[in-house]
Amino acid sequence: MGAGAGLDTGLDTGAAEAATAGLSKEVDEVSGPRAGRRRRAGGWRRALLAAFVTGAVVIPLSAAAQPEIPAPAPAALAPLAPATLDEAYAANRANAGEASRMAAADGDDRRAAVDHAMAGPDRTFLAFDGRGEGQATEVFGDLAHADRVAVLVPGSDTTLDTYDRFRATALDLHRQLTREAPNSRTAVVSWLGYRTPRTVSTTVLTAGRADQAAPHLREFIRQLHAVTGRAAHITLVCHSYGTVVCGRAAPGLAVSDIALIGSPGTGVDSVADLRTPARIWAGRGADDWVGGVPHVSADLFGTTVGFGTDPVSPAFGAHVFAAGDVGHSDYFTPGTASLANLARIVLGETSEVTHA
Repeated sequence: MGAGAGLDTGLDTGAAEAATAGLSKEVDEVSGPRAGRRRRAGGWRRALLAAFVTGAVVIPLSAAAQPEIPAPAPAALAPLAPATLDEAYAANRANAGEASRMAAADGDDRRAAVDHAMAGPDRTFLAFDGRGEGQATEVFGDLAHADRVAVLVPGSDTTLDTYDRFRATALDLHRQLTREAPNSRTAVVSWLGYRTPRTVSTTVLTAGRADQAAPHLREFIRQLHAVTGRAAHITLVCHSYGTVVCGRAAPGLAVSDIALIGSPGTGVDSVADLRTPARIWAGRGADDWVGGVPHVSADLFGTTVGFGTDPVSPAFGAHVFAAGDVGHSDYFTPGTASLANLARIVLGETSEVTHA
């Protein structure tokens, strides 16, 4: 889930609602042993199925209308290390420049402009892939000498075309870290290393994209330690559907802290089920619509829909920090309790974190 705008498709939702009613009845009929739970969950099941059915109709139509954006294959890079960072940055800038030229030749002026900006001399990408929806991993700060690194993992609707919104959150966190601890050695990494689901889709209701993303996130953390050293403190800051990705990648991951913000759930019932020695934090703003999303999971026709226990609930067992009145897209807004607390978590100033 993420901050993307809704998709105006003109879909007749009456058909979806009718199908939902039938599906809901079918699910109720086969869940006799769970009758008590069924009565409590009837409302969320109907809503969840409505989204599932609507997405099943909408997304194939919308996806089919979007042509593949041409771009070169990602640059061939040496293994990441302090000595190879500048080489990686230069190669990825060159790749973004070529992607811009190819997009322009294909008539996609919007993507050409996005890629052109990424090819700027001040941009520092550890990875860049301009093909299709695109992927990018950008560094803010001196990564080679950082002893505290925040890795941001985004939610749905994050692509190269919407990347500037994601980048802005990384910049806001980096500025906050610099204000809070001007003499510290910190860096922030925006990791768009997976194909995010669309907010209006069936994929956003299941862990499929997260299962695909998790091995890539685990490999990136391994590479990051090759640059920073094993002693570096790495914090995952995971937003919305990105919290599902982090939940899937968490077992045994070499990070110090995992912060979950605006989470629909991680796919597990408790912190213990994440199987990680990292400290788990969770925060949700009072104006975040995800608070109204049922934090449950259900098996529907062989597919698990939903992500289980609410990470800010006592049952989950996370350290819950104050996020103030922010909405779903506002956790990194300067001056907010959420941004201040995220910076304290990254800096290891855990005694200074304010709690909800």
